[in-house]
Amino acid sequence: MQAPHKEHLYKLLVIGDLGVGKTSIIKRYVHQNFSSHYRATIGVDFALKVLHWDPETVVRLQLWDIAGQERFGNMTRVYYREAMGAFIVFDVTRPATFEAVAKWKNDLDSKLTLPNGKPVSVVLLANKCDQGKDVLMNNGLKMDQFCKEHGFVGWFETSAKEAVVGGPLFIFGQPNAQRVKRPHKLKDSLLRGRGKMAK
Repeated sequence: MQAPHKEHLYKLLVIGDLGVGKTSIIKRYVHQNFSSHYRATIGVDFALKVLHWDPETVVRLQLWDIAGQERFGNMTRVYYREAMGAFIVFDVTRPATFEAVAKWKNDLDSKLTLPNGKPVSVVLLANKCDQGKDVLMNNGLKMDQFCKEHGFVGWFETSAKEAVVGGPLFIFGQPNAQRVKRPHKLKDSLLRGRGKMAK
């Protein structure tokens, strides 16, 4: 007799300023490819990653790639609806994109909460870590403090170009964490890559 088959669908947002590499991160994670040719996302784009969580369970991650200029419009409330988590991305070579992170987080928190009224789990991604870094990125303690002050569950360095995305990026769908019900309870030992999850 075949074991019961369970399927779960989770909507995850990928947001941040224009040109920080959101689309490239998603394409690397979902399709295992990278292109250096830049094309701005218009409005919103979608991708689906299917994970075989365990022999009886399939997890589908619906990734919403939201254009960088959308924070200034009224559509983000529609795009954010029913998401269970988010990644805010900045470019380590462009300090202005890091300065915008708090604004993205505030926009998200003002428009999206879980059914219990609490904010969704948000991970900060420091993208293009294969290139030169801003001074702050060389200070992990300051990054930890920033995440704590702004309500991020953790942060990671990523590089779509060098394929440094798979482990830390989609912690919401880690097979190794199958007994963990809430993403914010995942421990560092379940993740790969540089960065840190809040305790």
